[in-house]
Amino acid sequence: MEPASFENIIRKYQFSFHRVVDFVPETDRLLPMDFTAQNKELTPETLGNEHVFSEYIRQKLRSTNSRYGIGGYAEHRTIYSISPVFDGAQAGEEPRRLHLGVDIWGLAGTPVYAFMGGMVHSFAFNAPFGDYGATLILLHQLDGFPFYTLYGHLSLRDIQSIAAGQYISVGQTIGHFGELHENGHWPPHLHCQIILDMELKEGDYPGVCKFSEREKYLANCPDPDLILQLNRYLK
Repeated sequence: MEPASFENIIRKYQFSFHRVVDFVPETDRLLPMDFTAQNKELTPETLGNEHVFSEYIRQKLRSTNSRYGIGGYAEHRTIYSISPVFDGAQAGEEPRRLHLGVDIWGLAGTPVYAFMGGMVHSFAFNAPFGDYGATLILLHQLDGFPFYTLYGHLSLRDIQSIAAGQYISVGQTIGHFGELHENGHWPPHLHCQIILDMELKEGDYPGVCKFSEREKYLANCPDPDLILQLNRYLK
């Protein structure tokens, strides 16, 4: 399916989508968060220690009275330099730095809900440092077109009692923001991503790509705000 066609279809049904996280527009604030080289606060000392990085996020949210921080789609990030997951197995290979999802930074244990009905496609514990940790992928269909949503950095308990093919109802709690030891050692957050073609992968799909491959991956992974509908509340 062409990205433009998918966007037209999904916009037609946006009014019916359930929230992915609890959010009250009238009272809750969202904080846009910058993880590019422009953010000079992200020093090697901050990024190199998961507890210091987590405290950085907590302080940002607390000082601005924000319920969540929002990390942007298609953002070219420096933070992935902390993990070999994003630098390839061979020296000299182009690193992966372009973010393909939207991050919602918040408190560990924050519930995550299904925006529409679907089916469990696959799940996995992607354990390496810097990876997704507990990961869930759902299969959906609108107007006869299948597509997938990926939820990364969840709690391990969220994937311990589910099965591939299991039906998911709209509004059902499908996960929770995971703790450091189960979410890839990142500050607690949700990585939400839309995928049009899973390319036969299960339990995992790149959430970050090489800049040279941006056209391919951005076409296959449209902006998750089509589902989340949170950007309108960023200030």
